[in-house]
Amino acid sequence: MSDVVPARQAFLPDGVLLDHPGAIEPLYRALHDRVIPDRPALEQWLLDWSDLEAALSEEGAWRYIRMTQDTRDKEAGERYERFTLEVQPLVDTWTDRLNRKLVAVPFADELREGGYPVMLRGIREQLRIFREENVAIQAGLRKLAQDYSTMIGAMTIPWNGEEITLPKAAALLEEKGRTVRERAFRGIASRRMQDRDRLDDLFDAMVRDRHRMAVNAGFANYRDYAYAALGRFDHGPADAEAFHASVAEVVVPLIEELEQERQQSLGVDRLRPWDLAVDSAGLSPLRPFRTGQELLVTATAIFEKVHPSFAAHLRAMGDKNLLDLESREGKAPGGYNYPLYRSGAPFIFMNAVGTADDLVTMLHEGGHAVHSFRTHALPLTAFKQFPSEVAELASMGMELLSMRHWDLAYPDPKDLQRAQRDQLERVIGVLPWVATVDAFQHWVYTHPDHDRVQRAEAWTRIHERFSGRVVDWTGLEEERASFWHKQLHIFEVPFYYIEYGIAQLGAIGLWAQAEREPDAAVERYAKALSLGYTRTLPEIYAAAGVRFDLGKPAVTDLAGAVAQELRRLRGMN
Repeated sequence: MSDVVPARQAFLPDGVLLDHPGAIEPLYRALHDRVIPDRPALEQWLLDWSDLEAALSEEGAWRYIRMTQDTRDKEAGERYERFTLEVQPLVDTWTDRLNRKLVAVPFADELREGGYPVMLRGIREQLRIFREENVAIQAGLRKLAQDYSTMIGAMTIPWNGEEITLPKAAALLEEKGRTVRERAFRGIASRRMQDRDRLDDLFDAMVRDRHRMAVNAGFANYRDYAYAALGRFDHGPADAEAFHASVAEVVVPLIEELEQERQQSLGVDRLRPWDLAVDSAGLSPLRPFRTGQELLVTATAIFEKVHPSFAAHLRAMGDKNLLDLESREGKAPGGYNYPLYRSGAPFIFMNAVGTADDLVTMLHEGGHAVHSFRTHALPLTAFKQFPSEVAELASMGMELLSMRHWDLAYPDPKDLQRAQRDQLERVIGVLPWVATVDAFQHWVYTHPDHDRVQRAEAWTRIHERFSGRVVDWTGLEEERASFWHKQLHIFEVPFYYIEYGIAQLGAIGLWAQAEREPDAAVERYAKALSLGYTRTLPEIYAAAGVRFDLGKPAVTDLAGAVAQELRRLRGMN
């Protein structure tokens, strides 16, 4: 059993409600005014600050969770909005003051063990870029992100006499009937196009405000500011551009080969966008579960095989109702694992409709959840706030480490082979999409004065570079030019996407290890997760037994390993 032990709350008064600035500011002021005479006092001060951070993070987490569970709930939306507009700016301002107090302590640099050096490195960078005038801009951007989530969550399409959500409509792209798939694709695209101008208006405002933040902080553009704000010490824009080039040169030809095979298998003269999710042999879609409860049972059984403690974590979440798995109208799009630092167990949110992709999403978010559990014992909240290059290694690594146990979801060997083949095609196929989204954002924010026509042209040009020459978009040029609207990261968390490419390469490395020595690979994975953010990215990846490398030789080796396994699986059919 996984015992969920709440974090220590020694600093906070019993029963304190952190729901308005008047309750929060005295706590920050007490920390700010405290005298720190020696190192033990400094360590206690950091623990007390961590208590407050954990509690505030959890307050914001629950407001976000409730808002995304039903975007039509006005009260939930208003509670989240109040937190983002009233509480979060206060937190940002006081965090900057406490950061300055910390680095001014003469013996702060004596904290050389554990995660302190990594934490102090990040704090000094945050101090370098912090500007008081950006606090209000950030609050406004959080409101715009909420508007995007609400807009997308409200989207439905008519289908056979009823309104269905876009995730449910997307599941129809796996159906055997080509007419059904085309109708679903066009229905989704048409619904998004209805809000094209509103989404472009929203994004125009986001680009404008983000550029203003960057200029306020002394940066030439938001791209460079974002790299600093995200604490990217171990890779920069040049590494991202090298990744883009590696994907274009190494991975795109492999994708074109797979798509040509798909076109031949389907027997179509032109491969269209609605032909990419259906089984290429014309088989019915895999449906590994029907309900959210079935999904949880299956995922828990798979985790039990990977490592018994991982399954215990999922059971603990189920016992505490920390899962919202099924799609429904009004629910925000996407999926996430939200850490709850005070309670000690995270919350998983997703939009399952019974597809094979949904099972992978559950395993992915479950990987994040395991990460949350395995870092809960770390003393400071800062050590548990790992960058996404590490977070996504946990989630994508779990997808691939668990794959050898998918027979628990697919007892038919042929279904199992299909699922594993589809997963590996997804793994290699995500790299061009990551490069597309990332390269697009590089263009957007290094050309801040662009208009939406130029932006659409840039997207189309970049999408063509990374999507190859096989899929035919004839007649869908306008839909293609706005295809990026579906990617919430572009709106809500800019530049949070290259990490998926970095982590996918790391996950492929984990999978390659597990093919040779499965138990040792899982133990290294678990050890790396337990480090949280107490080491640099290369050190954490090394603990997992994989390279932190975006160069062409590394991409070539890893893509080659996946291609070889795909050939083996195809040969078994």
